[in-house]
Amino acid sequence: MGTSKEGCIYNLKMRGDNKIPATVTTPLPREGQGGGATYQDAIDYLFNVAPLFQNIGAGAYKEGLENTLLLDEHFGHPHRAYKTIHVAGTNGKGSVSHTLAAILQSAGYRVGLYTSPHLVDFRERIRVNGEPIPEQRVIDFVEQERAFFEPLCPSFFELTTALAFQYFKEQQVDIAVIEVGLGGRLDCTNIITPLLSVITNISFDHTQLLGDTLEKIAGEKAGIIKPHVPVVIGETNGHEEVRNVFLRKAEEMSAPITFADEQDEIVRWTDGTYETRHFGTFHAELRGLCQEKNTATILAALRALETVEPLGLEPIRQGFAHVCSLTGLMGRWQQLHVCPTVVCDTAHNPGGLQYIAEQLRSIYNQSSILNPQSSIRIVLGMVGDKDVRTSLSLFPREAIYYFTQASVKRAMPAENIAAIGKEFGLLGDTYSTVAEAYQAALREASPEDRIFVGGSSFIVADLLTFLQK
Repeated sequence: MGTSKEGCIYNLKMRGDNKIPATVTTPLPREGQGGGATYQDAIDYLFNVAPLFQNIGAGAYKEGLENTLLLDEHFGHPHRAYKTIHVAGTNGKGSVSHTLAAILQSAGYRVGLYTSPHLVDFRERIRVNGEPIPEQRVIDFVEQERAFFEPLCPSFFELTTALAFQYFKEQQVDIAVIEVGLGGRLDCTNIITPLLSVITNISFDHTQLLGDTLEKIAGEKAGIIKPHVPVVIGETNGHEEVRNVFLRKAEEMSAPITFADEQDEIVRWTDGTYETRHFGTFHAELRGLCQEKNTATILAALRALETVEPLGLEPIRQGFAHVCSLTGLMGRWQQLHVCPTVVCDTAHNPGGLQYIAEQLRSIYNQSSILNPQSSIRIVLGMVGDKDVRTSLSLFPREAIYYFTQASVKRAMPAENIAAIGKEFGLLGDTYSTVAEAYQAALREASPEDRIFVGGSSFIVADLLTFLQK
């Protein structure tokens, strides 16, 4: 994939070769120009000058590590100043990354955490011991470094990764948990040499960039496997071809490999309480059916870390029990309201939404027995470059739907989602904003009803932003 105008900085006048930017048309305010740049100025600059994946999708993806390596050299290879754990996968990598960070924090480490996307504030992406990067540091990065990075025509994620790696060095973290942005092999986080690599799972997502078969997608994610670095694979879902992709790559790299779904670590799991073979019994704050798989992955990762970073049982219990407060994690089967119960989740592709749909169906069956008059109401929106048809086919017909669209360019119009949903017996009204859809669901719900909000990270982001106003 070559460099294209869509893959370059926005708002730039291009020279004849269409690659090197000449001038920025909307400069960041400077000292002496209205009192200097504000945090909002810096964020607007990053969002509007560098292509942002959440707004335009594939057009923001830049294949290759050339810019990343130049930025890394410019900053003096900051990621070499601390240990790292690298986390890739189609689904679950956010929960796995945050939980590992929470456990390490509980063990007394100073921990950097780099994840994406953010839900409410850009600073969620870059945290040290759960605290977001200060606004002033973001301002300083843009003001002080734009003269270097503008000629490189970087993507938003390339800039954000450079800032994160530099900030973690400045903060003298002991270890950083680094979540892959997209794929793995060519992701700009892939310059690190971690203590451990984790690949949560493989399912269909971003197929236009990563490949149209599970084997191709697995090959891209296997690209994070480094020589002699242990790697944990969360689940292969019985796909022998996918398993073989990882085995071959691990053998090529002489990397010890563990398949978490073959370890039988979890003996019993009930309502967030886990009985395990090597870690005793503990309670996990994160709920939802998908979390059993994520927990198995985390426990396999902890066992792989034991020889280099032994943590002890108490930090593990504390990390699982308090992951949200320790790291600021949001949007994972997160309860927002009671009477009626409101839950949101960022699952956004068939691999993740199958667990959501199964859970909603289970809730409906239980509720209908206890209270035949209760309903499940689903505020639902998606982005157009996902497999919307397959995702919608998973949802229960018994629910009442409030179809909506997020405030990003990639959002599929609510009317289109409703039309596809109708093919699968999903019926409801359409709303132009997430806030309107949510308020309608809340207004029409009885205290015994359940409301779910999701279908896309951006739907959850809009809801949380609305609720924080």
